[in-house]
Amino acid sequence: NVIFVSGTECYGSPILENYRQLVEDGLFQGTIEDFVNSNHEKQKEVLRSYNISLNLFAASSIGRAAEIHREFSAEFIRNLYENGHLVKMTTSQFYDPELNVFLNGRQVVGQCPIEGCKSERGYADECSLGHQYMPSELINPRSTLTGKRPEMRDVTNWYVKLDKFHELLSQWVDKLKDLPSYRSFVEKTIREFLEPPVIYVVKKNQLELLNEILSKLPEHTINDDENKTSVELIFKTLEDREKACSILAEHSIRFRTGKTLVPFRLTGNVEWGVPAPSIEGLDGLTIWVWPESLWAPISFTKTYLEMQGKDKEAWKDWWCSKEAQVYQFIGEDNVYFYGPAEMAMFMGQQGKEPTVNPPEGELQLPQLIVNNHILFLDKKASSSGEIKPPTARQLLDYYTAEQLRAHFLGLGLGIRSVGFKPKPLNPKATEKDSDPVLKEGNLLANVFNRAVRSCFYTAQKYYDGKIPYGEIDIEVLDEAKATILEYERLMSRFEFHQVMNLMDTYIRNINKYWSREIKIAEANNDDNYRRKVLINTFHMVRTATALMHPIAPEGTEMILDYLNLDVEPEEFWSWDRIFDPLYSFMKNPEDHKHKFLEPRVDFFKKHPSQIKDAQA
Repeated sequence: NVIFVSGTECYGSPILENYRQLVEDGLFQGTIEDFVNSNHEKQKEVLRSYNISLNLFAASSIGRAAEIHREFSAEFIRNLYENGHLVKMTTSQFYDPELNVFLNGRQVVGQCPIEGCKSERGYADECSLGHQYMPSELINPRSTLTGKRPEMRDVTNWYVKLDKFHELLSQWVDKLKDLPSYRSFVEKTIREFLEPPVIYVVKKNQLELLNEILSKLPEHTINDDENKTSVELIFKTLEDREKACSILAEHSIRFRTGKTLVPFRLTGNVEWGVPAPSIEGLDGLTIWVWPESLWAPISFTKTYLEMQGKDKEAWKDWWCSKEAQVYQFIGEDNVYFYGPAEMAMFMGQQGKEPTVNPPEGELQLPQLIVNNHILFLDKKASSSGEIKPPTARQLLDYYTAEQLRAHFLGLGLGIRSVGFKPKPLNPKATEKDSDPVLKEGNLLANVFNRAVRSCFYTAQKYYDGKIPYGEIDIEVLDEAKATILEYERLMSRFEFHQVMNLMDTYIRNINKYWSREIKIAEANNDDNYRRKVLINTFHMVRTATALMHPIAPEGTEMILDYLNLDVEPEEFWSWDRIFDPLYSFMKNPEDHKHKFLEPRVDFFKKHPSQIKDAQA
């Protein structure tokens, strides 16, 4: 009852610019389509290497998914237009007169005009942290093609009237606290965009000039905190703020604008993009990559259903039913797009009078699971920034996929940004330092491995490889049940780091129980007690194996294989049977043999480089 989709973002100015630079440097030969296809295949391979099993990893410009995405994109935009939520706006776009070309978003760099922004660079109409602004507001713009200051020339595009959704978005944010996945930093980030339109005027040497023109500005209120370096001019509407910006610029007054809801651009004139539908004679436009990437998961859902031989229009059962729920896992710098922009556009599909509680049959509002940044060696790193992080593929040169999966889940990114400090890539790490990335992996490779192997080797030594059959102690059943229920509660709240803490405790308890009780059995040469200890420990292993399967699928599936049960794997992993003991999966529980386990077999393996280091 789950469809898990994702995909390659094929369009957009960053891809075009990257392609242009690689071709220019002689590092890539082929078309833009070839370039995107190669990216898609590399991403698919890395996902496979990490054992991430999507139902469909598609691409917005490749194959059947591309055809469906184009159809749905046109339908989505027409709905917004017919429902009165679009506005046609003529704005100025950057133009490089030396090359006689309009510049796309990433071919212009400058400084973000948003007050307090700490991004490394601003682009045509958004900065590297996702702040939105009008192109004319970018500070010190420069063409990446020629290095010269570009001109501004008029272009006409379609925009979503995002500011008209202010009340509905406010209601939506108010409801976030009721969700199990509530994360306070997400609400705070979104509320910043719901602030009224503000202009910040730098006080230094400008107050006298500002006072002279205040009467010329549209209606506003002033907030002049003597402890701040700027005066705040607060306006009622976005239009009033835009007029004020023009007046301030005419009088050479330095200012910056604050975050607020601005019209969200839908279309552009970048040739490499999803074609926009022709509306009111506005032809030849393409859809800006950010909006179309927001509804691409719907297109991919339709594609997947069709691939399964089902009616692709059944996508509504997944996206438009109150019996279903969509979860979107994103990073914190994309909150603006998946928050205000997506929610407004999804509500806008309902009609001219949308509601924050969509009726059955209309697009429901997804739940956002937002993670903070992973800081590489405690610094924010990005492919477009000064500090370049290692790629997911490069990390596999030092760690196994299961070590990395467990570590990333344990970081607690739902609470705060956390440093990622792989010892092999940390120039400050000394030979004596432990590797923090291995903390969770060692729980598997050392502690859990030991418990599982002890069970198998003991059954082989004393019972010819038969798993002892008998009654499980009530205390063992109770601890397993309590762990399962707490695991379920934490997963439902997306508190993955707490899941890792829970499993750390449970798996260590397995080893403590085994070490303590098997000593008693061996000391007294008590076979009945040995059987009892083995029956109990196998149940703990069964529970831990099932609970760790989403985190470490390779090792846990190997355990299942050696258990040699008489059911399909899906039965064993099914949550419907999570409390069932091992013997319920056996045709003949009193005579069931597991697969023979050779000496020194590891269910959870270490990376070859770690073994070499240990041997050295």
